[in-house]
Amino acid sequence: MEKKPKITTPRYQQIATDIAAKIVDKQYSVGDKIYARSSLASTYGVSSETARRAISILSDLNIVDTTKGSGVVIKSYENALKFVRQYKDIQTINNLKHEIMESVERQTKELEHFNQSLIKLIDHTDRFRSINPFVPFELEITPETPYLNKTIEEVNFWHNTTATIIAIKRNDSLIMSPGPYAVFMEQDILYFVGDENSQQRARIFMYPDNTSTNK
Repeated sequence: MEKKPKITTPRYQQIATDIAAKIVDKQYSVGDKIYARSSLASTYGVSSETARRAISILSDLNIVDTTKGSGVVIKSYENALKFVRQYKDIQTINNLKHEIMESVERQTKELEHFNQSLIKLIDHTDRFRSINPFVPFELEITPETPYLNKTIEEVNFWHNTTATIIAIKRNDSLIMSPGPYAVFMEQDILYFVGDENSQQRARIFMYPDNTSTNK
């Protein structure tokens, strides 16, 4: 199974967010002078370039003021609060997206496994047909049927065949218990149950002018 890469926030953005959070928590007040670039790099254990990027974010958002020779001075509590809230909102959205994608992936795998199991079951039905009368018969829909693109209810399938359609295989999907409004489409495979004569009645009904072409 392919291992998915872990999504992380850049270190310089984490540092910028941490400083802004300290401003919001009143650990720093407007007008306070905080780390120079070298001190910031040492405090967070990062390179000077990473520290510079963190300060640049705060400066661009008017949270701090950077003046050469004066270090970094806290400029705005309100802008720091806005930045922290936006960051938390983004993190929440990203977490929700991650949870949804994981849920979709799990459900897709479960559905795929379920469909494969059903297909395998149907593929093995012929060998048991003689000992199990409830194993479904099957019939392919071709353009030769007069009921192409009509629903099960419109053609009165059960009334005319005394057979009950329990599933329709369409492309790579298996539609279970399709109901009366399911439409017969070309290349569909019908799976139905009934008495021992149901298969012949269904074939004659669906292909009244040419029953010999369907197995």
